[in-house]
Amino acid sequence: MSTSAKQEVVSAVGVRFTVTMLVVALSDGREIGVPLERLPWLSKASPETRARWSLDPDGVGIWWDDLDEGLEVMHLLALAPLTT
Repeated sequence: MSTSAKQEVVSAVGVRFTVTMLVVALSDGREIGVPLERLPWLSKASPETRARWSLDPDGVGIWWDDLDEGLEVMHLLALAPLTT
């Protein structure tokens, strides 16, 4: 008998921005906010460019074609505390 708990995979389901934050909605109902200053490549982008994001099909990553950059949810979880 296994004593390890099954770990739920959390994925991104949405993205929004405030003036100073990237906010990602997660599949378990939580949101995570990361200060844009921690993501210089994204903080330098225009609001229009930031708005052109896409999710990986399984939601484990967020991609900005115009910037040729992206983020994985697991890395975002390590960058910022979770909020509700």
